[in-house]
Amino acid sequence: ALRFYASGTFYQVVGDNMGVDKSTVSNVVKAVSVELASLVNEFLSFPKDDQMAQTKRSFFLLGNMPNTIGVIVCTHVHIQAPHEREWQYVNRKWRHSINVQLVANTDLIITNCVVKWPGSVHNARILRESALYRKLQSNRPNGIILGASAYPLLPCLIAPFPVANTPQQAGFNSAHCKTRCTIERLNGVLKRRFACLNYLWVEPKVACNIILACIVLHNIVTRRNVPLDDIYDGPEPDELQQEQPPMFAPNEGQTERVIRDAIVRHYF
Repeated sequence: ALRFYASGTFYQVVGDNMGVDKSTVSNVVKAVSVELASLVNEFLSFPKDDQMAQTKRSFFLLGNMPNTIGVIVCTHVHIQAPHEREWQYVNRKWRHSINVQLVANTDLIITNCVVKWPGSVHNARILRESALYRKLQSNRPNGIILGASAYPLLPCLIAPFPVANTPQQAGFNSAHCKTRCTIERLNGVLKRRFACLNYLWVEPKVACNIILACIVLHNIVTRRNVPLDDIYDGPEPDELQQEQPPMFAPNEGQTERVIRDAIVRHYF
């Protein structure tokens, strides 16, 4: 299973290299992925109260964004055309995929994820339908999460200004972009470390378990400072084009605007 995650090659090739049948590799990868996926809540968690100050400091040093506890990004994992509901998995680039939502910190540790939605589903909808969104609404954390312009502006999720009308707003947008783009390296790091995530020749349910398994393993190796096999300096070319337009016209409430304006007024 580990060899498959890292190489992304066909089951037949993995089996030939290890002296087992293709069907054995398939069964092992599926079983190990299910077990690793079941550990996601053990290895992914938002910073606790005693970790908040350090997390905010790390983000501020990274891009001058205050009170930040995470950055939300999405990445598409390409899959073969599924046998059922094939059209739902076609993304904006006309490729079949799973759209994966990730929240990460400055160390590229994943603190929250959603792995179940077809590639046609917009980033904002994935957020709206997530347990994370419900948690943010009912138990607002002492900090903010940064998201791209595709996301709605919420009291605890801050998107950039659609148009910067003042130098201060331009400075805010610049710091927001710098912080967010640095964290978006995570997408490339994941797919460099686990090459199977570049294309999965499996049905969506199996693909989701494999993705979750790789996310759990990513956090383990990142916390243990395991280096990548080669030098990696930025996101994959495909990831640079992943940003989506807003799903609907902005519908910002007074509270959301006040919070963003207060950040601009005090820090920019």
